[in-house]
Amino acid sequence: MRVLLAEDEKRMAAALAALLKQEKYDVDHMEDGISALAALESGVYDIAVLDVMMPGMNGFEVARRARGKGIRTPILMLTAKSQLDDKVTGLDSGADDYLTKPFQSKELLARLRALGRRNAGFQDNSLSYGDLSLDTSKAVLTCQTTGQSVRLGEKELRILEYMFGNKGQIMTREQLAVKIWGFENEAEYNNVEVYMSFTRKKLAFVGSRVGIKAVRGLGYELRMKDV
Repeated sequence: MRVLLAEDEKRMAAALAALLKQEKYDVDHMEDGISALAALESGVYDIAVLDVMMPGMNGFEVARRARGKGIRTPILMLTAKSQLDDKVTGLDSGADDYLTKPFQSKELLARLRALGRRNAGFQDNSLSYGDLSLDTSKAVLTCQTTGQSVRLGEKELRILEYMFGNKGQIMTREQLAVKIWGFENEAEYNNVEVYMSFTRKKLAFVGSRVGIKAVRGLGYELRMKDV
C-alpha cells in the first residue's frame, strides 16, 4: 500500500516514514502543500497523511482542492491543533480522519488500517476482472476459465493490483512508475515496459482472456482480448 506523507518538519517526517516503512507501507514524502496536491493528482496513492501547517498550501486547502478535483484517496489529517473548530474544518475540507499531535504510533497505524479498509480497492484480499481473480495476500493470480494459477513477483503483483483497481482506465507510464517505484524514485520508463512484459507472460501462462493493451502515446489498459 502506497502512502503519501506530507509533513514539513524534517524530524517528524523522518520518524513517521521510518515507522510506516517498518510496517511495510511504501512511503513518498512531500515537504509542502503544493507538492502534496500535485502528488495526489497522480492518482497512485492508497492513503494520504497530511500535516495541517505546511508551506505553500496548508493541509486543509490541499484536502479541499483534492476533493474538488474528484480525488477520493482517503486522507488522515495531522496537526498540533486540538480545538474542535480545527477538527471540524479538517473534516469539512474533505479529510476522512483527524489525529492530533502528539500521538501514539499504535493509534496512527490503527487509523491507517481503518482508512485502508474503507478504500474500495482494498476491502479484502481478493480482486477480480473478467475471468481472473487476484489474491493479493498470497500474490497468486488464477484464471477461472482454465483453473490455472501462478505466483506473481512483487512488481507484477503491484501492477495488477493497481490495474484491477482502475478497471476501464488507461494507466500512463508515469502513473505506473510512481505507483511501483515511488514518486522520488528515478526508475526509467523502460523498467515499466520490462515488468509489463513479465506480467503479460503470467496472464498468458494462466490462459486468461484478459490482456494488457498498450495504447499508443498514452499507456496501458487492462481489457478483454476479444473487445
